[in-house]
Amino acid sequence: MPTRTEAIQLLEETGCSPNVIEHCKEVASLAVEMANKAKTAGHNVNSELVEIGALLHDFGRCRTHEIAHAVEGYRLARTRGIDPEISEIIKRHIGAGISKEEARKLGLPEDDYFPRSLEEKIVAHADNLVKGTHRITIAERTALMRKQEVPEHVIQRVNKLAEEVEGLFS
Repeated sequence: MPTRTEAIQLLEETGCSPNVIEHCKEVASLAVEMANKAKTAGHNVNSELVEIGALLHDFGRCRTHEIAHAVEGYRLARTRGIDPEISEIIKRHIGAGISKEEARKLGLPEDDYFPRSLEEKIVAHADNLVKGTHRITIAERTALMRKQEVPEHVIQRVNKLAEEVEGLFS
């Protein structure tokens, strides 16, 4: 597994913009806080995996800023030999997941993009709570999604993920 420094270098070397890298650092900071709270509450969470997965979650933004950045990041991670667990975090971090049918409609490879492991869920949730480099509430994220006319079932999925992750330590 890459170290924090190696993960940041990888983002820089592949051409991620400084603002994307700063976003990834903030998501990693929040995700590690969540992972540590979950561990304190007795859950088995790999904080190192959370940190590196969060740092690399937007790896694909070196190629595109569209929704396909998750797939691009996953492919890049796999071709570079990055741990499969990290690759899966990258692939599954969008919102609160994407179904096979939704993926097809979005022009992504038909696959299940729902976060499954605790680490994947924590990173996806932390990403939802960071806009740029600023932390926001789930209510603020929901309002932004409604403003962007995101379908209500997707917004509810994001809220359900928030409840699940925050329920680990509240």
